[in-house]
Amino acid sequence: MMNNLTTISEIAIGWQRFEQLSADMLYEVLRFRQSIFVVEQRSPYADLDGLDQEAWHLLLRSEGELTGYLRLIPMPIRIGRVAVASQLRRRGLGRSLMEEGLRFCRESYPAQDIILAGQLNLVPFYESFGFAVTSKPYDDFGVMHVEMTLRRSA
Repeated sequence: MMNNLTTISEIAIGWQRFEQLSADMLYEVLRFRQSIFVVEQRSPYADLDGLDQEAWHLLLRSEGELTGYLRLIPMPIRIGRVAVASQLRRRGLGRSLMEEGLRFCRESYPAQDIILAGQLNLVPFYESFGFAVTSKPYDDFGVMHVEMTLRRSA
C-alpha cells in the first residue's frame, strides 16, 4: 500500500472516535490541523466547527509522530480536513488516507454518496478517486474550493 515511502521506516494508520482521543491526542490533532490549514495556508478559518465530536478521525503516524489526518463526518457522509505534513507530501500518504477513508465508507455506509469540499488545486487528486465537481469555485477564507461528490449506486 505504501511501497514508495522508502524514507519512512514505520507507518501506522488507524481510526479513532472523538471520545477515544486522549487529551494529548486531541491537542496533537488540533495543532496539526492548525499548522497546515491556518498557518501554512494563511487561512484564518474556524477549524473548531462543532463537528469533531460526531466524526471519525483517521490518524496516520510515521515513527510515532502525527503526519497525516482525515476527518469523516457521518450522515451525510463528508470527508474533510485531509492533511499531510509538508515534509512528507508527494509520497503517497494523502492517497493512502483517501483510500482508507473510502474503504471505511464502502464498508460502513455502502449506499451513501460521499461529499467533500476540495481545494481547487486538489481537484485532479480527488477526481482520481471518482469524485466529480458539483459547484462553482468559492472562496473559503482565502482558499478557493469546490464541492465534490462521489456518487454511490444504491
